[in-house]
Amino acid sequence: MAIMRLPVSHNVKTGSLHIFQSSTLQFKIISPKTINKIPTITRTNKICFVGTKSSTMAEAQAETTQSAKDAAKPDIDSELKKKLETKEKEVIEWKDKYLRSVADFRNLQDRTQRDMKAARDFAIQKFAKDLVDSVDNLDRALIMGQEKLKPAATEKAEAAAEGEKVVNEDLKNFYEGVKMTETNMLQTLQKHGLERFDPEGHKFNPNEHEATFMTPMPDKEDNTVFHVQQKGFKLNGRILRAAKVGVVKNASS
Repeated sequence: MAIMRLPVSHNVKTGSLHIFQSSTLQFKIISPKTINKIPTITRTNKICFVGTKSSTMAEAQAETTQSAKDAAKPDIDSELKKKLETKEKEVIEWKDKYLRSVADFRNLQDRTQRDMKAARDFAIQKFAKDLVDSVDNLDRALIMGQEKLKPAATEKAEAAAEGEKVVNEDLKNFYEGVKMTETNMLQTLQKHGLERFDPEGHKFNPNEHEATFMTPMPDKEDNTVFHVQQKGFKLNGRILRAAKVGVVKNASS
């Protein structure tokens, strides 16, 4: 009987070998005479291999587990892909809601600012209309004072011959004081957007002027303002009160 040792791998198609020694397969070659003495060995001149059933079952189970994992992997990838798509849709929806909320907030800000400006303009407009009457009274006082400060030609000649003063100093001082008051008031009103305008000599504009009368004047251009009864006022560029005017209206036009 001879003993031979050959190197083999741990995984063989027929199963793992039961006899190992330093990763070497050990087997015996038995002669025909010896076979008769060993009742457990079949009489044959072939090589006998002894294997374990548990090793084969473990490998089969490992292969089955790996196959199950490989089969389950596509399902996991598909599930993750669906979850990712769902999250992407949620992100798009939340982004849309955010943009809409920002737009609504900005619209609310603009609307609030417009309402506040309208309320402020309305309050100023009411106050400005009351001030306009005071400015008109100062303007009338200046017109009357200016007429008093212009003596007639005869009175001026007589006064000059006698060496008297033509102008009353008290009236002149009063006139200058009223004029200064009107100037300061107009400057203050202009700082707050209230401005007076005199349309004499301008083209008639129905949006800014109120024609109280019309008259033909051949020496003047038709449809022009030649007389101003009451000056107009603008508040922040808008007409607060239209100017009352007389307009040229020639018969040929």
